Amino acid sequence: MLDKIVAQTRRRIEASQSRLPLLEIKRRVSQADPPRPFQKALKAAGFGLIAEVKRASPSHGRLRPALDAAEMARLYARAGAHAVSILTEPDFFQGCLEDLKAAREAMNLPLLRKDFILEPYQVYEARVYGADAILLIVAILPPKKLSQLLSLSQELVMDALVEVHQEAEVATALKANARIIGINNRNLQDFSVDLKTTLRLRPLIPPDILVVSESGIHSHADVDLLRQTGVDAVLIGEALVTSSDPLAKIRELLGQPQPAKRALP
Repeated sequence: MLDKIVAQTRRRIEASQSRLPLLEIKRRVSQADPPRPFQKALKAAGFGLIAEVKRASPSHGRLRPALDAAEMARLYARAGAHAVSILTEPDFFQGCLEDLKAAREAMNLPLLRKDFILEPYQVYEARVYGADAILLIVAILPPKKLSQLLSLSQELVMDALVEVHQEAEVATALKANARIIGINNRNLQDFSVDLKTTLRLRPLIPPDILVVSESGIHSHADVDLLRQTGVDAVLIGEALVTSSDPLAKIRELLGQPQPAKRALP
């Protein structure tokens, strides 16, 4: 599945470049609003929540097909999230870059473009559509390309969440000087999920690196376990978009008291 996603992404990049050449996308970057501080927002929170806008996934199919990205982003901001992740991959996750733009216009939290970023074109594209940070997945990037994309994100004053799943990938991320490392509890080869992945890999990452745990987080007990493990933030998508009340779900996940219900007259 991962190979299929990467191959389809490469075809989409080629199609995008034929419609909007690299020189033009670079020109549009200069007209974009300044990036918001993604890493700083998570650090300031003490323990950060990145809430994700996500319509579907290869492992669970349709999650919330009619999701309105702007409305969901506003709800996340109101509920106390510290940043918002927007899945922009269209073929397997039913996302789009317009979701990124809509969320950017809807609220003031920093935005992460969550996609399978392979080439510099996508980094410029992310900035044009309003992303403040990008996801870089070590499993699909040769070390040299990872370093190139990290350098470009820094040049554009964007943060990069560098995603790992195995011990060797942690070493690669650290060698590339990643400042934010995301530990994905989901195995991208077979899509199985195990929170113990974070528990296993967290000790390998120095304390000055911001660590985010991703995937498979569904309850306050999960969040509490990860907090005790020493992670700095969590990225949560499916538990929120499948909830009938995402605002209440965020409060539950973070262990915040729910507002008292008014008694009927």
